[in-house]
Amino acid sequence: MRKIFPILLAAACGAAHAQSAVQIYGRLNLALESLQNDGARVTRLSNNRSVLGFRGSEDVGGGIRILFQIEGTLSPDTGAGSPAARDTRIGIQGAAGTLFAGNWVTPYNGATAGLDPYYPTTAGYMSIMGNGAAASVNNTSDTASFDRRQQNSVHYWSPAWNGLQLRLAHGLSEERPAGGAKPSLSSGALVYERGPWYASAAYERHRAYQGPGLDDSAARLGAAYRFGDTRVALVAERLRYATAAGTLTRNDAFVAVTHQIGRHAFKASAGRAGDGSGSAPDGATIGFARQGRDTGARHYTAGYDYTLSPRSAVYAYYSQLSNQGNGVVDFAINSLGARPGATLKGVALGLRHNF
Repeated sequence: MRKIFPILLAAACGAAHAQSAVQIYGRLNLALESLQNDGARVTRLSNNRSVLGFRGSEDVGGGIRILFQIEGTLSPDTGAGSPAARDTRIGIQGAAGTLFAGNWVTPYNGATAGLDPYYPTTAGYMSIMGNGAAASVNNTSDTASFDRRQQNSVHYWSPAWNGLQLRLAHGLSEERPAGGAKPSLSSGALVYERGPWYASAAYERHRAYQGPGLDDSAARLGAAYRFGDTRVALVAERLRYATAAGTLTRNDAFVAVTHQIGRHAFKASAGRAGDGSGSAPDGATIGFARQGRDTGARHYTAGYDYTLSPRSAVYAYYSQLSNQGNGVVDFAINSLGARPGATLKGVALGLRHNF
């Protein structure tokens, strides 16, 4: 037995050295918020998607690497969390690109998330763009949002060529809701990033989310340009839902400006959701999208960040989301339960640390 233990220990150490080092990383992000929902005041401590993760890779020879990542949710305000509820995958990478599977942000979502200076907080653009946020879902747990992390999904990312990259994903039809539908998801994005320019074109289709034979789709264009310490970003989107009673469509737009002066960052954004249109009857609602006149909304945010270190910052912002008379748009993260025509507004003071 005395000889066996050294042998086992040597084998374990050898296996550990064969694998690349595992990186432990995370983000803690909390904000104290004072908000109003049509005059009703709410004071709360909000978690802005804090995370804890482990990632790494292993060189298996021939220019091939095995990739792995486990990322979970943390709620410093309540102590809740789940070890693999965020970007979690296993995959393979080589000269032909990267192929992986797991629970991962769709290409449609990832193509423009970085253009929003308030992503992911209460003030994030998901109130307008993508029709809400779905942090980790399958084909039936959220049938409205195009801002989603998809369970049971397979992804392919091409190599970057002169700054251009293709990203594709498919969410497998594992769910079987009542009514006989076999829902699935397909998502794709073409991303260009070179020098001061960033641009993307993305498309996503949800099959049978609203019922058998009913497909939903979204198309989005994004662009950003950085000159000096200032970046300007624009995003435009068209959502289309198919229901048994007809179609529901909505056009959305978003603009953001950030300016960095040393440790100081000034940020402003504005988003607009148009009225719902199409052949569905007035009042038909999917997520925050509603058919009819005066169903749109506008979302404005202005804020300031102060960098304490390369990994830490304090921040403050004022945000206002104003619905038209029949609009039901709400904050996508840390929602307040907006009634038709509601105006949501307030201030936040937060602290963020990445490690």
